[in-house]
Amino acid sequence: MQPEEKEMLKKTLELAQENNKMLHSLRRSMFWGRIFRGIYWVILLGAAVGIYYYIEPYLDSAVNAYGNVKGDLKSFGDMFKPN
Repeated sequence: MQPEEKEMLKKTLELAQENNKMLHSLRRSMFWGRIFRGIYWVILLGAAVGIYYYIEPYLDSAVNAYGNVKGDLKSFGDMFKPN
């Protein structure tokens, strides 16, 4: 083997090893990114469910109040209808 060929082979090996390190680093960062993205969504959805659980009584009372007002307005309107 010629000295130029040995030098090219050595450089190719170094580049391959460097690329291998970069690929492993990319795969590791993608793995952790997926895990943290999953944790993010679990926290986000958990917070939404928790907020709904906390606000549900207030929403129920507001819906009931709206229904009562709607019924009162309907009966008030019925008072002025001719028979």
